[in-house]
Amino acid sequence: MSSENKASAPPAPSDFIRDLVAKHVSEKKYERVHTRFPPEPNGYLHIGHAKSICLNFGIAREFGGVCNLRMDDTNPTKEEVEYVDSIIADVKWLIAGWADHCFGLKPKGTTPEAISSNGNRDFYLPAVTDHESQITNLEPFYASDYFDQLYEYAEQLIRKGKAYVCDLSPDDTDKYRGAPDRPGKDSPFRNRAAEENFDLFQRMKAGEFPDGTRTLRARIDMASPNVWMRDPLLYRIRHAAHHHTGDKWCIYPMYDFAHCLSDYIEGITHSICTLEFEVHRPLYNWILENLDLPRPLPRQYEFAKLIPSYMIVSKRKLISLVNDKIVTGWDDPRMPTISGIRRRGVTAEALRSFAISVGVTKYISVTDIAVYEHAIREDLNQRALRRLAVLRPLKLVVTNYPEGKSEELDAVNNPEDLNSGTRKIPFSRELYVERDDFMETPPPKFFRLKPGGEVRLKYAYIIKCDDVVKDAAGNVVELRCTADLDSKTGGPTANRKVKGTIHWVSAVHAIDAEARLYDRLFTEAEPDKDGRDFKSVLNPKSLEVVTAKCEPSLRDANPELRYQFERLGYFTLDPDTMPAKPVFNRTITLKDTWAKEARKG
Repeated sequence: MSSENKASAPPAPSDFIRDLVAKHVSEKKYERVHTRFPPEPNGYLHIGHAKSICLNFGIAREFGGVCNLRMDDTNPTKEEVEYVDSIIADVKWLIAGWADHCFGLKPKGTTPEAISSNGNRDFYLPAVTDHESQITNLEPFYASDYFDQLYEYAEQLIRKGKAYVCDLSPDDTDKYRGAPDRPGKDSPFRNRAAEENFDLFQRMKAGEFPDGTRTLRARIDMASPNVWMRDPLLYRIRHAAHHHTGDKWCIYPMYDFAHCLSDYIEGITHSICTLEFEVHRPLYNWILENLDLPRPLPRQYEFAKLIPSYMIVSKRKLISLVNDKIVTGWDDPRMPTISGIRRRGVTAEALRSFAISVGVTKYISVTDIAVYEHAIREDLNQRALRRLAVLRPLKLVVTNYPEGKSEELDAVNNPEDLNSGTRKIPFSRELYVERDDFMETPPPKFFRLKPGGEVRLKYAYIIKCDDVVKDAAGNVVELRCTADLDSKTGGPTANRKVKGTIHWVSAVHAIDAEARLYDRLFTEAEPDKDGRDFKSVLNPKSLEVVTAKCEPSLRDANPELRYQFERLGYFTLDPDTMPAKPVFNRTITLKDTWAKEARKG
């Protein structure tokens, strides 16, 4: 990072894990701080993963270290290449320009032996900053790359009498394990001789036995108060093709066995997990300490996961939303997935700001989604280009403006950015205004358009509503108004005050665009609280699609930019856009409408 960027960067976060890492650095305990982000590729990353990404890559960034992206792919029946590709894309997007200099990837074709012998040195750090080049030339780490080494470690435990092959069925294994309030019972196969276990394990690998008939288990303590230490499974038989290793294996290591050893092989120093893995830590340590491993061992540390209100972050439940077609896919902008968040128009900077701001603690709590939405609004207010669009058009005729005439008015691109400049917007006799900006019988303190009332058209004139045109059913279809033609900027009455200002577009110049108005997917803060069916509290208004009338400059909207439709909200161009039909997604409204409804309640 340049000195200029360092000077402008906000202060680094502080928390109990960072304090511990700082202590290790000051003690020179490790040659280099080395973390990892190890998702299982059995679904798309979600907002909760963003916190873990920012923590692991953030620590590497702040302490001059490395953070590996590793696929913990030990369950072939649930993992797919689609998920691998989406994880790579999401992580690269989230850390681009922020922590890509500490991104641990490896050149394609790097052997597991090379990784293991390298320890925690950085030969696999990206040599380029262009992310598309990284996708082509570099790849993440895979736990499945270490299957040969893991198998050898398992054999070592068998020879030491620390592991045995068990013939109990899955149901009986659970019964023998006991419960937190009562000890387990030894498997009748626990005291097999090492030679027999070694032979059976080799035959398991050779594919002699059906799924579920045998497992490899650690021999620890069936009376341990920690249920996870009661002779846990290390390997199971699963005759299934693997997305990365194909049909080479029919036995696969369990997560607890593969995870700690993958950390060791890669030279990880700080293995940072969420709190549910705290009870797994004794097993993590037991496996490492009962093998002959010469290098310093990694250590596991836990923190509370991110649980945002009005969201579901369970992969199983997210999959059901996709499979039941409640959403259009993993990248539906209502989903809490990082791909959905990206498609909705949230920037990486806003998501990082939120993920870092919630802090790192051991206290499990629900984070108010308003904190997330505030981070989005703060970010977009600074960067979004202002544009005029009308979501629910009502025709307005300026009766004293000459027919056939039009003019171009100056409008600012972003009042928060002095360098954003101005643009020209066309004005004509016939306009569209927002239907909600007119009321025939308004309540008190309604400062928008009403019969006989005046408002200012933003960037343009003050107008007065003279007449209301209705159809046969009594619906208002047109407003007829007169303008104070001296009231625009620079005119004799430009400073005349009226209480309301509304937005508009010129009817003859407007372009049509599909606007997808996204909102929260659930109506309750904790959709699955106390075992409730989360689908029973789906928000029926989470998506409304309208045809908007937009100022003509939006014909050339850039998918990389963000736009504020003035007075309405922040929008981004959707990939569904066609040359003659732009599609805009509403990222977020300008104000928190949910808080207003809560106050009413």
